[in-house]
Amino acid sequence: MSSVLARLPSETSATYVRHLERVLGRPVSTSEARAWVRRAYRSYARYWFEGARLPFVDPKVIEARMTVSEGWEAFVAGMAAGKGLVLALPHVGSWEWGGAWLALKGYPMTSVAEPLSSTELYDWMVRQRQGMGLEIVKLGNDAGPVLLKTLRGGGLVGLLCDRDVAGGGVEVEFFGERTRLPAGPATLALRTGATLMVGAVYSGPGKNHTAALLPPIDVTRQAGLRADVARLTQTVAQQLEELIRRAPEQWHLFQPNWPSDPGWEESVMGRATPSSAAL
Repeated sequence: MSSVLARLPSETSATYVRHLERVLGRPVSTSEARAWVRRAYRSYARYWFEGARLPFVDPKVIEARMTVSEGWEAFVAGMAAGKGLVLALPHVGSWEWGGAWLALKGYPMTSVAEPLSSTELYDWMVRQRQGMGLEIVKLGNDAGPVLLKTLRGGGLVGLLCDRDVAGGGVEVEFFGERTRLPAGPATLALRTGATLMVGAVYSGPGKNHTAALLPPIDVTRQAGLRADVARLTQTVAQQLEELIRRAPEQWHLFQPNWPSDPGWEESVMGRATPSSAAL
C-alpha cells in the first residue's frame, strides 16, 4: 500500500518533500523526491502496522527488539533524581515502541493526545496506547495539571514537539526557517526542575528499534520564565534537528509546519489531519 501511495502526486507528498529539502539543506530532483517519498510512506506504514499490533506483542519480544544506542545512563540518572523527566520527541520512527519498552523497564510514560474529529478513532488510539503501558491525557486545559503532577511525583512525561499542534507555540529557528514549536517541554521542566532530554526511537535495523537520547539540557533559570522557555525551546529545536537528520525518511510529519508552507494557518488553527494524533 505504501508503494502505491508514494507514486501518487498529492499535497501530502509535496509537503513531505518541502520538509525533506529543509532537512537536507538542498533541493532534490523529481526522481530523488519519488525515492524519498516511497521510503517515507513505507516507514509510515510500518509505524501504523506495528502500532496496531504492539499491545498484543509478547513483552519479551518488545525487550528483545529494543536497543538504546546512547544516553541511557543519563536517562536513568535523571529519573533517579526524583524530580521527574521530560522527554521531547519528534515524529520519528516508533515512539510508542519506546514507550512500551520503558513501561516494561519500570518507567511508564504519560503523554498527550490531540483530540480528533472522530471520537471512535480517538478512543481506539487511546486504548491502544494504554495497552502499551502509556498514560494518555487529552490535549486541553486539563492536560497541564496532570503533567505537572506526574513530574512532581518523579514520573516520566513524553511529548512529541516538532509540530505546534495547538497553536501559540514559541517562535524558533528550525531547519533554517522561523516557525513555532510547542513550549510544553521547556515550561514543564522549568516549573518543576525536571530533567529535560530530547530523544527518538528509530525503526531498524530490521525488525528491531533503536533509541537515541541526547544529553540532558541545562534547565537552570537564567532570566524570566518567558525568556527561559524561548531559550530552551530553541535548544530543543536544535537537538530535534540532529535526530531527524539521522533518518529523514522516518520523519512522519506530512502536515504544513512552517508559515511558508501552503495550508500552514489552517493546520495550526486545529484543523490538522488524524495522522498527527499524538502531540
